Amino acid sequence: MIVLLALTVLLMPVAACAEPLQVFVSVLPLKTFVEKVGGEHVRVQALVGPGFDPHTYEPTPHQIAALSDAALFVLSGVPFEKAWMERFRSANPQMQVLDARAGIDLHRLGKQDHEHGEARSGNRAEEDRWDDREATVEHDPHVWTSPLLVRQMAGTIRDKLSELDPGNKRDYAHNYAAFANELEALDKEIRSLLAGVKDRRLMVFHPAWGYFADAYGLVQVPIESEGKEPGPRSLTALIEDAKRKGAKVIFVQPQFSRKSADQVARAIGGRVVAIDPLSADYAANLRSVARKIAEALTQ
Repeated sequence: MIVLLALTVLLMPVAACAEPLQVFVSVLPLKTFVEKVGGEHVRVQALVGPGFDPHTYEPTPHQIAALSDAALFVLSGVPFEKAWMERFRSANPQMQVLDARAGIDLHRLGKQDHEHGEARSGNRAEEDRWDDREATVEHDPHVWTSPLLVRQMAGTIRDKLSELDPGNKRDYAHNYAAFANELEALDKEIRSLLAGVKDRRLMVFHPAWGYFADAYGLVQVPIESEGKEPGPRSLTALIEDAKRKGAKVIFVQPQFSRKSADQVARAIGGRVVAIDPLSADYAANLRSVARKIAEALTQ
C-alpha cells in the first residue's frame, strides 16, 4: 500500500502537466516567432528547412502524417501553402489555421518596371482569405523582413495561442511583451546602421525585401519578375540602368540560382552578395543583412 501510494504521488505531477501545443509553420522565421511567444507551451515544426525554396516546396509524406497531431498551422503566405492547404486540412480536419499576416497591408506582386528600376505594387484592401476571389492576386509574403510588422504578427500569434490554451494566457502575454521589446530594439539598431546610407537603391535578384525597404527608406530594384528571370531586353535595360545609377552590388537569396545576378554584376563591374530572408536566427540574421546593405551602399 505504501509503495502504491508513493507511485501515485510521483505520477501525479506528470499527469497534471499539459502536453505542449503542436504547431506547424511553413518557414523557419515563423517557427522562431511562435516559439518566442509560446515558450515551453508549444512544440513547433517548420515544413521548409534550410536551403529549400518555399515557392516550389513539396512536403514529405512524413510531414503530412505528422500534421495529424497539430493543433494549429500558422500561414506565412508563401506559394506552396496555397497549393497544399487542402491536403493539410484533409490530414487533420480539426487543425486550426491562422494567417499570421492578418490585419497587415500586403504588397501586391506585379510586373517590374526594369526601365525605371522600381516595383509597381499596391496594398490589399482586405485580409487574404485564400479563396477564389484572390486566385489571380499574388502578394509578397516576406512580411517578416520588417521587425515592426513581426511585432504585429506576434500579437496575432499570441491571441490565437491564448484562445487555444487559455490556461497559459498570462505566459503568452508575458512572452509577447518581451519579444516585442526585442523587436523594437532590433528596429532601432537597423535604423542606426542604415542612417548614413545615401544610395537608397537595393538591387536584388528575388524581390524578397520590399517590406524591409519600406521600413528603412530603401527602394527595392528586382532582377527577377513574377518568379521568372528577365529576358535579354529586360536584362539589358537593367544593366544600363545600374550603370547610370552607379550600382555596384546585387543581393541574392541563397535558395535561388544566381546566374542572372552574376551576369549583371559582371556587366557593371560589381559583385554579388548573399542575404537570406529565411534564416531561423531572426534577429542576428537581420542585423547581418543590415550591415551588408550599409557596407554595400556606402562604397
